[in-house]
Amino acid sequence: MMKTIGYAATSCDAPLKPFSFERRALRHNDVAMEVLYCGVCHSDLHQARNDWGGSVYPIVPGHEIIGRVTETGPDVKRFKQGDIVAIGCMVDSCQHCDQCDKGNEQYCREGNTQTYNSPDRIDGQNTYGGYSKHMIAREEFVLHVPKNLDLSRAAPLLCAGITTYSPLRAWNVGPGKKVGVIGLGGLGHMAVKLAVGMGAEVTIISRSDKKRTDAEELKAHKYLVSSDESAMQKAANHFDVIIDTVPYKHDLDPYLPLLDVDGSLVIVGQIGPLAETSSVPLVMGRRRVAGSLIGGIAETQEMLNLCGEKNILPDCEIIKIEDINEAYERLERGDVHYRFVIDMSSLKND
Repeated sequence: MMKTIGYAATSCDAPLKPFSFERRALRHNDVAMEVLYCGVCHSDLHQARNDWGGSVYPIVPGHEIIGRVTETGPDVKRFKQGDIVAIGCMVDSCQHCDQCDKGNEQYCREGNTQTYNSPDRIDGQNTYGGYSKHMIAREEFVLHVPKNLDLSRAAPLLCAGITTYSPLRAWNVGPGKKVGVIGLGGLGHMAVKLAVGMGAEVTIISRSDKKRTDAEELKAHKYLVSSDESAMQKAANHFDVIIDTVPYKHDLDPYLPLLDVDGSLVIVGQIGPLAETSSVPLVMGRRRVAGSLIGGIAETQEMLNLCGEKNILPDCEIIKIEDINEAYERLERGDVHYRFVIDMSSLKND
């Protein structure tokens, strides 16, 4: 067993605090790593607070992980000691169902094993995430990090990046495509950067004019204020794809007429109920409302490679692990531009 340390939530109303625990002994196909950086995802906050139910305590959150390989199992072929690697939202799947065979491990028929707060497929122990000094994961779920990427900013690509890249890829976004992005937070700003990098015309759709300067800095091509009825009417039938990153219950009706015939609005933010929606714009324009999870492992590596090629990185604020509870409070207030990343060198053995 590997003794290590991390930060854990011990109940839904307890602050995260130092936590000593053991990682499993290395299996034949395992990769062990020292965690260098770990992103702070809004789902970490939801899991720690048990907002979705099903949280098993103690929880060590973190599924946006950049690390350095320290040891490998005897059957590992793709990684060696010293390699810079990454782990995202899942660390295992059945590897034999039709979805796993297609590279869609996120939709594994038997359920993927999530990086934290999920039972290990072999020993049944609850998984612990990247707010820790060390990680161990199955080789097939470990990713290469392009050498030119700034490691201190790369971690959120493993969730925010792939969550927005996967639908862009699935809907064949590229040159000639018109993409709208609703919301400009952690997910939204990555959707903009990736869609621009893929060659699409990109419009940010926001409730007010407050983030127009941010849109320009992100190199979005257009900015649409959803409360401006005249502007919304002029934008009707414009978009091939709209990526909806809004993380709470909201009305889709204002956005559906913006889609062209056969256009799709893809929900990646809200997990839960939506406001009642009229079928009229769907029927009259053969439009679609869809949802999307993260991507599979091959798709995640493809996204990382694209980010390396185009130097696409999230905008981040680097914090120390001891500041995680303050970061959670700020996350609830929306006081972050756009992602927190923990410098795990701040986690001391004492």
